Amino acid sequence: MDVLDTALFIGHGLTTTLQLLVGGLVIGLSLGILFSVCRHRGICRMPIRCYVSIIRGTPLLLQLSLIYFLGPSLGIHLDVVGAGILAFGLNSSAYVAEILRAGMESLPIGQFEAAKTLKIPPFYAWRDILLPQVVRRIFPAITGEVIALLKETALIATIGGADVMRRSQMIAAEKFTYFLPLCIAGLYYYGLVRLIECGARRWEKRMAHVAH
Repeated sequence: MDVLDTALFIGHGLTTTLQLLVGGLVIGLSLGILFSVCRHRGICRMPIRCYVSIIRGTPLLLQLSLIYFLGPSLGIHLDVVGAGILAFGLNSSAYVAEILRAGMESLPIGQFEAAKTLKIPPFYAWRDILLPQVVRRIFPAITGEVIALLKETALIATIGGADVMRRSQMIAAEKFTYFLPLCIAGLYYYGLVRLIECGARRWEKRMAHVAH
């Protein structure tokens, strides 16, 4: 197997890697926004705080293993990719919730008071006034979380997921050489990170242009 064949074989794992990234990101952002808004409004504040503390205080590998190996005994039957998406999404949601909490606390209190004075319904106040300001403030941190999540998807290899990392390990075990397969896997990850960074910079410029 030459370099091109090796690169193509490892590259086929991008499908799994991107599935894990996108699925985990959708869950993470959705729950993170929900948790942060609920906590800000005093709804289920203590359970959410405990959830965030537990998720952030335990290894992601442990969470992934619990969902995949203990899930069936609880009636939760997920394949490798499904378990990975759920684990990465739940883990990311705790970090997104904290990022959003910090962003909300950075807003001037006058923003909230003005919305109440004008009797703007909470849903529209959050959608049209508050959250857009929060997003602009926390966008670099959210970009960092997306990049971190991308790199964390490599943990799916520990439960047999055929992602980029796992496929590079398969080649390494077959050919008894680790340098080339791991370097190729690293280039794939680096390329994806650069794409995320470039997209984030363009989005930041667009938001700055709209704001002005």
